[in-house]
Amino acid sequence: MTVHSEGPIVVGIDGSEEALKATRWAAGEALRRDRPVRLVAAVPWSSFRALGPLAMEADEPREAAFRVAREQIELAAAEAARTLPRDRVDGDVRDGRPATVLGAASEDASLLVVGDRGRGGFAGLVAGSVAVSVSATARCPVVVVRGVLGPDGAPVVVGVSDAADGVAALGFAFAQASERGAPLVAVRAWSDEVPGPAAGFLDRTELERNESAALREALAPWRRRFPAVAVREHLVVDRPAEALVTGSAGAQLLVVGSRGHGELVGTLLGSVSRAAVHHAHCPVAVVRAVEHGEEQK
Repeated sequence: MTVHSEGPIVVGIDGSEEALKATRWAAGEALRRDRPVRLVAAVPWSSFRALGPLAMEADEPREAAFRVAREQIELAAAEAARTLPRDRVDGDVRDGRPATVLGAASEDASLLVVGDRGRGGFAGLVAGSVAVSVSATARCPVVVVRGVLGPDGAPVVVGVSDAADGVAALGFAFAQASERGAPLVAVRAWSDEVPGPAAGFLDRTELERNESAALREALAPWRRRFPAVAVREHLVVDRPAEALVTGSAGAQLLVVGSRGHGELVGTLLGSVSRAAVHHAHCPVAVVRAVEHGEEQK
């Protein structure tokens, strides 16, 4: 996975208000990073072409679908142009299912941005299938634009875990806080519950001391790399998902790794990142570590 590469910021477009909200968020990010924006729309059913005498008739609805998608791209481009010069915004309409098309577009992207629900989604419900799918499989960090963006000066919140994805999330979060001139809140959640007879021998003070040391150790190299970022450590006895969703209220961005410690490589989103994508109160960045066989761009 690439973090802060030189590629464009790709935005998934489907004509929904959520996609326009994602476009506005991406344009602001592109302005900060001095990157172009690429708007990508998918026409999923056009891959299923009719054969024989029906082919000519099938071309008409297919072309109509592409025309509508191009109009959606133009509408989103106009929205992005409120923030960016128009020549830094381009668009592309592609055959295929949205998750597949956006996954392919993420190959050379620095960031993939999607709304939390597409057309047909219902306000108040959890994130849609495309947002969940690309968060798990994209080849670059993914931002799911949901909830309310905190004001300037609001923190970037990051979950701190021992997983490889947790390390990648920390790097992304520090870079985001630095670019935004925002403070960083580093959340590490832990449990003092031990099942069985061992519970009677639990030294809660020692456990808390160990967790605090682990948090400081995880942050140390990034503090040296980003000395201007103000960091607040937040050690809490709670489930990680609940702690991060709660901590996202009022934040500019919540950053999580795609999988937690102990979750299998090759699985889809981990339980914490899935909860964040579904329930966070602000936009969520899902960051996946570089895995064996992948190249850093």
